[in-house]
Amino acid sequence: MASRALLRLRNSLYRAVSLDQSLSLRKFSTCLATPAKAKFNWEDALNLNSQLTEEEIIVRDSFKTYCQEKLMPRVLLANRNEVFDREIMSELGSLGVLGATIKGYGCAGVSSVAYGLLAREIERVDSGYRSAMSVQSSLVMHPIYAYGTEEQKQRFIPKLAKGELVGCFGLTEPNHGSDPAGMETRAKYDKDAKVYHLSGSKTWITNSPIADVCVVWAKCDDGQIRGFIVERGFEGLSTPKIEGKFSLRASVTGMILMDQVPVPEENLLPNVAGLKVNTCKKSALLRISAQNRSNRRVSLLEGVFLSLKGRGRRKISLNNAEFHGESNKFWFFTLR
Repeated sequence: MASRALLRLRNSLYRAVSLDQSLSLRKFSTCLATPAKAKFNWEDALNLNSQLTEEEIIVRDSFKTYCQEKLMPRVLLANRNEVFDREIMSELGSLGVLGATIKGYGCAGVSSVAYGLLAREIERVDSGYRSAMSVQSSLVMHPIYAYGTEEQKQRFIPKLAKGELVGCFGLTEPNHGSDPAGMETRAKYDKDAKVYHLSGSKTWITNSPIADVCVVWAKCDDGQIRGFIVERGFEGLSTPKIEGKFSLRASVTGMILMDQVPVPEENLLPNVAGLKVNTCKKSALLRISAQNRSNRRVSLLEGVFLSLKGRGRRKISLNNAEFHGESNKFWFFTLR
């Protein structure tokens, strides 16, 4: 009997040990099967870095170094005193970031994603600097590249890309804002002299006080809106500075005043008419916050997360808008 009891006890202990080992093994297997939770990185909230190409990362990092080392030390006094250093445009040109998405004509020809990364790095320093860069690239160089003649492209784009010339975009007017349908600026054609006489005013124009080239939109005798390349030195042209801004103080903003300014017909952008002027504005938006044609999003969501860091919970409302007929999307953000 004693030997039987001892045998049962031994078997019970064996089963208990086996069960305990089995449970431990099962727990260990479960630990192996369950991946560790990823640590939240507020500097790259959407893990966008993993979607970038090696070239895009190199472009971003090299420009980030310039922005932090060369622009950041200037911005405090620039914002305080409301001044813009013209030399910055030459520096941006030497880095190849002006008109960076344009292929040829001395431009870098990078992707829209790379341009978005460039815009984000300069935006980290100040929106005024980003505004100066994006106006030159998307609202001056892009219209000439998209709608100009080959002669106009060869004449203006290489110098704009180097920062030797500074451009501005003349659409917004005092009475109608950026609505081209209510445009009051007029262009009257003189057949004998083969020039257009432009009269009107544009306001809140980034870069206009220092601009060598103004891409101005005016309504012609046939009622069509057309673009003109108005050069510094044309008679009747003035670009006074707007003083006392409360924001974007590190960029220079002014007006474009035209009193019968004679513009040669070779300075007309021949491949655009009507409300296509809005495509220039769309291009600027897409190049600042959009993705490229492969639909890899580089959005401004990181900026939202950066601004929310340390501020408690706030509701984020997102709207994803798409332009029909184009394979580009961009994000709008509102904070509530």
